[in-house]
Amino acid sequence: MTAPKVLIVDDEKNIVETIKYNLTQAGFRTLTAFDGKQALELARRELPDLITLDVMLPHHDGWEVCRLLRQDPATRRIPIIMLTVKNEESDKVIGLELGADDYLTKPFSPKELVARAKALLRRSKALVAEDVFSLEELTVDFGRHVVRLGAKAVGLTAKEFELLKALLQAQGRVLSRDFLLDRVWGLEQSMEIETRTVDVHVGQLRKKLKGMAKRLVTVKSAGYRFDTDSR
Repeated sequence: MTAPKVLIVDDEKNIVETIKYNLTQAGFRTLTAFDGKQALELARRELPDLITLDVMLPHHDGWEVCRLLRQDPATRRIPIIMLTVKNEESDKVIGLELGADDYLTKPFSPKELVARAKALLRRSKALVAEDVFSLEELTVDFGRHVVRLGAKAVGLTAKEFELLKALLQAQGRVLSRDFLLDRVWGLEQSMEIETRTVDVHVGQLRKKLKGMAKRLVTVKSAGYRFDTDSR
């Protein structure tokens, strides 16, 4: 199983390094951003499993970043832990109302942050497991790993299912081969043979999706997307 990916957002390098070290030791993979603009770009491109988000940031503060992430269908379900030096109840309420899932006040215990991250990911997986995607004749039950075309079950391999799941959860956004290698195969750096692996699996998935295969679109020099618009 691929280790969860956490985006760490803070403008203080020493705090970023501390969080990164403790999360890495706990088995997480990490990405880092030092301002709100970079945080939004990374979150939308990498689709991390969780975000630790400082409130006081250059360009966009943490509250604005949280609000924008929650408005974007591709990122709205990513769990967010807000980090701040403020300790007023009103600040906590603002963060939670904007869509934050948890809140820690600086200085905080790195062990507590790791524990809360693990708890949030468990809850997030439980929610995702209940989701069922349905479009025309295609139904995908993420929790049960069941795919159907009409009443007929579609036999997908584990990798084909994870590939389809990543494309569906991207809500029509283009996913690069590098991103898919990371998300589905856990490979952070691609090689030519590995990118061909993505293409082969996409081809196999198209065959099994039959009439729905036309929605799995190749975007030249960019990657793949699944057209989820109703027609």
